[in-house]
Amino acid sequence: MKKILAIICLLVTVGMLCILPSIPVHAQNLGGIGDALTGETTESTVIREPGSSSSQDELGELNIANSLIITQRGDNGSVNGTLRILITLTLIGLAPIMLIMLTCFTRLIIVLHFTRAALATQTAPPNQVLLGLALFLTYFIMRPTITQIYTEAIVPFDNGTITQEEFFETAITPLREFMYGQTQTKDVSMFLEISGTEWDGTLEGIPTEVLIPSFIVSELRTAFIIGFLIYIPFIVIDMVVASSLMSMGMMMLPPTTISMPFKILLFVLADGWNLIIGNLVKTFY
Repeated sequence: MKKILAIICLLVTVGMLCILPSIPVHAQNLGGIGDALTGETTESTVIREPGSSSSQDELGELNIANSLIITQRGDNGSVNGTLRILITLTLIGLAPIMLIMLTCFTRLIIVLHFTRAALATQTAPPNQVLLGLALFLTYFIMRPTITQIYTEAIVPFDNGTITQEEFFETAITPLREFMYGQTQTKDVSMFLEISGTEWDGTLEGIPTEVLIPSFIVSELRTAFIIGFLIYIPFIVIDMVVASSLMSMGMMMLPPTTISMPFKILLFVLADGWNLIIGNLVKTFY
């Protein structure tokens, strides 16, 4: 029923359009003034030829012509404010992934968590403290790289002296150099073999999409090796305490309850945080 009504309405509309008489429309040309005339005036609205204005006031005057001119002014060709906000919001959304995957943050946070687990202190220090410490250490280690990116990529791009393609290429170069220094050759070879890419042994011969996963795998391996070395002295303490409890017949008492104070005492006497954080930071230099 609805389709029939729609067809009837369409036929009625077409019939009305056919019945209405055609109305001719003609352009008016008065006095031979030319195509620049509009309406019934005898004076041209074209004050001067397009592109002939020499001051800001002349640009602001009414000047109608049969041409369109787009003028870019200000900022020396820099990014528009709205587009700049969009890019900034996009970078903020990608910042956590870039922070974890392209910096030393992964190794730092894993080693700190291994240290807390070896001490068996459960939630001391809490996650917020470990994350904050890892973030500040990441900034300390990555500061030369961040400074290089800012001076060589962000400042020239903001001044309009380099293009967008040159900006991305210049900004990723310091990060590639940092990741390449911390990446093991066997990890790069593995991903290059998987992707079917030949490698000439240089940084320029490694694509970024290959370098990033190679760097992450190398960071995980290094972090777990450091964590194992941290665990060794604390395991010795657990074994000594467990043997002592068994020799005294106190098998119902959990060894971790007795060993944890001794672990903390050993850690404090050896100035453990200084040793672990200091040597962990030195692994990047």
